[in-house]
Amino acid sequence: MLDLDHATAARWIDRWDAQQCRYMPDREERFTALIDALEEWAGRPDPLVLDLGCGPGSLAVRLLDRIPAAMVIAIDSDPLLLALGRAGYGGRAGLDFADVDLRATGWAGGLGLERAADAAVSTTALHWLAVPALRAMYAELATVLRPGGLLLDGDHLTEDKAAAPALARLDRALTQRAEERAGADGRSEDWKGWWQAATADPVLAGPAAERARRRLSEDHHGSESLLLAQHVAALEAAGFAEIGTVWQHGENRILAAVRGG
Repeated sequence: MLDLDHATAARWIDRWDAQQCRYMPDREERFTALIDALEEWAGRPDPLVLDLGCGPGSLAVRLLDRIPAAMVIAIDSDPLLLALGRAGYGGRAGLDFADVDLRATGWAGGLGLERAADAAVSTTALHWLAVPALRAMYAELATVLRPGGLLLDGDHLTEDKAAAPALARLDRALTQRAEERAGADGRSEDWKGWWQAATADPVLAGPAAERARRRLSEDHHGSESLLLAQHVAALEAAGFAEIGTVWQHGENRILAAVRGG
């Protein structure tokens, strides 16, 4: 098996970031706004932050660039993305990658935290969870987030068409127009193309095989929690308060919630 070195991982992460920008032309702006909110809220120079569904660590490293004394636990269950993150950023001070499935009961306790987390962040990840798993995940998160701790979730979360059809239509239209502009030149690699190329690379054969063994897929299956109302209800049930959008472009938003107690 070939070794995954830093340079190779960095090239794959750059391709990952580029294809993500095809769907989120304002991705860097969203990163900046999310970290602005975290920095404002943290109240200390060394916050303990959980990055939920971290992928290869794109948000985590940007967070540490801005808040270098922070401690970030980057959580994911995809072995290929974790392999890229560890090879690309494994030597980064303050960053630990954790192979943890957010759908598993007890995932939060399994992190072995020495103190309660000050914040949890996520970008374009939590909508993959089916609603029952989302509710359970938020409930577990509340057990390791300090009272007054902050959740910041950057994702495409839609209005309910039945409850707010005009807003849902406008959000979708604004999002679609931005995506069309970003992919208009036809040169941008798309999501499926990135995964096909990555899983075919011999250097990533080991993580790709483990990914297949875990039956992970890059395809959506229609059971995701895509509605804003689903996240709000799940957070309320988990004891979070003051839940609302703090940044938005169409469906692309940052949802913030403060843990009660």
